[in-house]
Amino acid sequence: MLQQQTERQIALRGARSRLHPDGANPSQGRQQQLLEADSFLQLFHHENKIPHLYAERMAHVQAEFEHTGSYWQTYEELAYGARVAWRNSSRCIGRLHWQSLEVRDKRRLSTAEEIFEALVEHIVMATNGGKIRPLITIFAPQEGQQTKGRIWNPQLIRYAGYRQADGTIIGDPMHVRLTEIVRQMGWTGARGTAFDVLPLIIHVPPQPPRLFELPRECIMEVPLSHPNYPWFERIGLRWHALPVISNMRLEIGGLSYTAAPFNGWYMGTEIGARNLGDAKRYNLLPLIAQQMGLDISSNRSLWQDRAIVELNVAVLHSFTKYHVAIVDHHTACRQFVVYEDRERQAGRAVAADWGWIVPPISGSVTPVFHKPYHDATLKPNFFYQPDPWREPFALLS
Repeated sequence: MLQQQTERQIALRGARSRLHPDGANPSQGRQQQLLEADSFLQLFHHENKIPHLYAERMAHVQAEFEHTGSYWQTYEELAYGARVAWRNSSRCIGRLHWQSLEVRDKRRLSTAEEIFEALVEHIVMATNGGKIRPLITIFAPQEGQQTKGRIWNPQLIRYAGYRQADGTIIGDPMHVRLTEIVRQMGWTGARGTAFDVLPLIIHVPPQPPRLFELPRECIMEVPLSHPNYPWFERIGLRWHALPVISNMRLEIGGLSYTAAPFNGWYMGTEIGARNLGDAKRYNLLPLIAQQMGLDISSNRSLWQDRAIVELNVAVLHSFTKYHVAIVDHHTACRQFVVYEDRERQAGRAVAADWGWIVPPISGSVTPVFHKPYHDATLKPNFFYQPDPWREPFALLS
């Protein structure tokens, strides 16, 4: 099926080049959107075993295009498209669970206030008391070049980063610029600690971007401790339970949903090896190593390796202690192999980005390390968007 889908996409690109070889035709975008809709609806009807309904549905979509220049997807198409977008995400190791994704249709919401309320609901529903539920909330699709809504934050729950006069940073260095922006917009919740939850910026044109503070009671955080080192808890580390990606664009059948936050649950290394361990993030390995009594003056002591393992032990231990769903990287890799087998049985090849699928620690002892993968961009899918504050409309008054 992957080969068939890829062939259809190649055919679509060829059709687009024949229709508009110089790219100058003003209707190019609309023609492309219709071709993408056709490709998606073929896939939808084939995989849902209703191919006899395709022709009628496509005729309806074509008629809607003629009258409005676009079309409205049914909830079934929207939900199926979101799940397949997860299945097609070549950088995600957790795709075994793609069919379990719950889809919330919030396309009719039109104000920043309504979107914010839906985001709070998403956090509460997905957190589920620690039993994390894979969930996506989809807001209005883009109309032509006009976005109907953007969430500026890369994730709904993220920590502020405060640059000090001496150049050091308290909190998350990744979010220093976003922290500066929310403070310029009037954020008064900055306490200057390493784990201040950032407010959300929601932009619904033509209104200016709006700032919203998340209720503390909707955010579950896990204090980090270690099963063997009592001193670890005294460091005062913690991390939020729910990872909700909120700045990617969901594309389904030629329609772009520029606000479609989605989540699964954490893999431990995302927190322990990357968020807390990376030198350009919280950079905690030197501190952990010193507390362990390791010699950090020489790489030959392997202090970084030993510290990063214990940091990940602490993350997994703590999430388990507080009954919050999380998966270790060894289990996630085995699950990915199961996913590959299931996709093969379904007649689909698996597109994967090897550099993202192999975990950031102990890669060579996982089954995915020793396998070659072919990366491909299939649709439906999630796509990165430019940081909104780098775009003209985001200039602050």
